[in-house]
Amino acid sequence: MAGQRRPMGPGQAGFWRSRQGLLVLPPLIFYLLVYIYPLSRLWAWSFFDQHFTLEFYRELFDEPAYFKALTNTLEISFLAAALSLMLGYPMAYLMATTSPRARNVLMAFVLIPFWTSILVRTFAWIVILGKNGLVNHLLGRLGLIDEPAKLLFNMTSVQIGMVHVLLPFMVFPLYGVMSRIDPSLVRVARSLGASPRRAFLRVFLPLSLPGIGAGCVITFLLAVGFYVTPALLGGQGEITLVMLIDMMVNTLLNWGLAATLGIVLLVVVGIIFAVFSSLLGVERVTGK
Repeated sequence: MAGQRRPMGPGQAGFWRSRQGLLVLPPLIFYLLVYIYPLSRLWAWSFFDQHFTLEFYRELFDEPAYFKALTNTLEISFLAAALSLMLGYPMAYLMATTSPRARNVLMAFVLIPFWTSILVRTFAWIVILGKNGLVNHLLGRLGLIDEPAKLLFNMTSVQIGMVHVLLPFMVFPLYGVMSRIDPSLVRVARSLGASPRRAFLRVFLPLSLPGIGAGCVITFLLAVGFYVTPALLGGQGEITLVMLIDMMVNTLLNWGLAATLGIVLLVVVGIIFAVFSSLLGVERVTGK
């Protein structure tokens, strides 16, 4: 009858009343509580000190030390991601193309760093790179140096420590993509007259770009938030924005400026990610 209403089907009842909506609701609430709410508080603290003010942002851009910390953070993060790619790509390629037995051995070596904390690994590098450490001892025995080399508390030690931590996060996205590349494509290119180098550059490398994009984004974002490794292995010239934020919160108790530093870092990283995704494409950056 025209006056009777048909019962609403599952699709008409609304997404949030469906089973899918109920499944999405808990993680959405968690996301709002642990990310959106704290982020909104940071925005508020950066603009309000009893009343609306831009003083924190003015102080940030007037003080050269803050800008230096930002450039240090980006430089260290970009370099760590690049070095992780240089070391991780051959390792992932070998894992994807070798026998299952050798692959398991390589996988174990990649997973070993996860068995110890970042703090323990960082202190291990302090022992290895110190004046009386293993590296200086070997260089001295080989006659390459007359006195201990300064390997600690500089950019070199920071990058060694960070790449040691970040390398698995580069290898696994690369391996995940490479393992799905059909080996017959490279063999076909070889059968058509392409050299091994040309077949790799024209066939295999382009197909592995999603892994490169995903690995670089993951390692860069992790490197931006590093605190322990730069703080323990770096010198006065390797002060990062995260270290400044820690000092503002725990030493100077300047929460407004700490929030401003965090917001600026978030915006800069967001811009870099947007540029990166526009150059490679969202699918390649996310690996989808």
